[in-house]
Amino acid sequence: MDRKDNFINIKHLYNRAGFGIAYPDLHKLSRKSVEKVVNELLEIPKESADLTTVDPDEVRRQMQRQSELGAKKELTEDEKNERQEITRTQNEQSRKLNLDWMQRLIGTEQPLLEKMTLFWHGHFACRSNNPMFAQQLNNIQRKYALGSFKTLLVEVSKSPAMLQYLNNQQNRKGRPNENFARELMELFTIGRGNYTEKDVKESARAFTGWTYNKDGAFEFKKALHDDQIKVFFGNTGNFDGEAIIDQILDKPATSVFICTRLYQFFVNDTPNEAHIKELSNYFYRQKYNISDLMRKMFSSAWFYDKTNIGTKIKSPVEFLVGLSREFHVTYNKPQVLIQLQSNLGQYLFNPPNVAGWPGGKNWIDSSSLMLRMKIPSLVLNDGLIDFSGKADPEDEAVIAQGKKSNIKPVKSAIDAKADWPKFLESLPKKINPAELAAFLLQPALSPKVTGMIQNNLSLKNTAIEITSMPEYQLC
Repeated sequence: MDRKDNFINIKHLYNRAGFGIAYPDLHKLSRKSVEKVVNELLEIPKESADLTTVDPDEVRRQMQRQSELGAKKELTEDEKNERQEITRTQNEQSRKLNLDWMQRLIGTEQPLLEKMTLFWHGHFACRSNNPMFAQQLNNIQRKYALGSFKTLLVEVSKSPAMLQYLNNQQNRKGRPNENFARELMELFTIGRGNYTEKDVKESARAFTGWTYNKDGAFEFKKALHDDQIKVFFGNTGNFDGEAIIDQILDKPATSVFICTRLYQFFVNDTPNEAHIKELSNYFYRQKYNISDLMRKMFSSAWFYDKTNIGTKIKSPVEFLVGLSREFHVTYNKPQVLIQLQSNLGQYLFNPPNVAGWPGGKNWIDSSSLMLRMKIPSLVLNDGLIDFSGKADPEDEAVIAQGKKSNIKPVKSAIDAKADWPKFLESLPKKINPAELAAFLLQPALSPKVTGMIQNNLSLKNTAIEITSMPEYQLC
């Protein structure tokens, strides 16, 4: 493979396996084979750094006080105010957790690890009002992001955030709650059409007693567990939750389902049956080792086909993180990143529902596209922005019912600073506008784009112009 093709392939790899790549790094890595670069990407430290935004001891004290206040029949005015203050504090902690993860995404030197964490964040979609629970789940997804899918699945299933979100805290012998058992199969593992309603009911019985204690740690309560015989996937036995998970993983259809989701996230929104069959057979043989699967995916020739380059719409987080990393952006008021996420339709830790963000073309509508195209010039040149883009799912429901929404456009200063000297110094000395455009964009340059920039004298202006084009929304 010649250097030019390898340059394109490595750039594509880092756009999909990470959030883009700086020019000097691309220039250096393009001298290596794709296989070697993939192996280097997968060299993850044994101990990944957890997010530590939320102090568990502080949250446990808050939980204890909430429990005490909740047990009272009537509250004094001071106690009502105290309860409201706890809620306000937890909401503030949740926002801080969001921003800390965004800053990690922007600054990480382990892009694949964080990209995989982002994938699992959407796959195991979960909302929690408890910031400690949300942080726990995020750290689980990072810790096992490239390890054993079975271990990841078990740990996610035992997390207080998921047990609370899908009501397994109420799942007990004689009164099974089917919510977690259903989503476990429908959305997390094997997919619709591969199980029966009987399987859901029997699985729910197996997960009775899976709960968490007052300290926010998993606890199996034997007294609440249904220890009678169950029939699941035609097998009979006294199954518990982990036995159900084992049987789900024994089904090749589970490997197909997971590989399809990964393919749509990393390769193409339209699944290729032959490629997915190749991946799923391998994943199954490798006993669901995620690193092995990703190495095979990124090393496959078809991953670098032209049909897979510059054809995916960036998610809002990929767009914001990629732009910020590319131009070394510092946000003096990081809260603006929450406003941007919300208006673009991907607010981390707040998926629309348990199915997660739909992705693909759903990322773009007329309002969100216009906002996306405004953001680069405002972030890179600073300025005011009118936050009236994509509505929160709850606001969309209000709009759909023909009601008036209380949400009003908010004008806010981006208050960000790009490090232009650092960006410009990273480029080759004789790079021209067309070459810069080819580096910044994933789709091949069209005559229209080339014509627009061919007479530009400023590389800075060229960069702002290119990042404000619709083509920059593709990766």
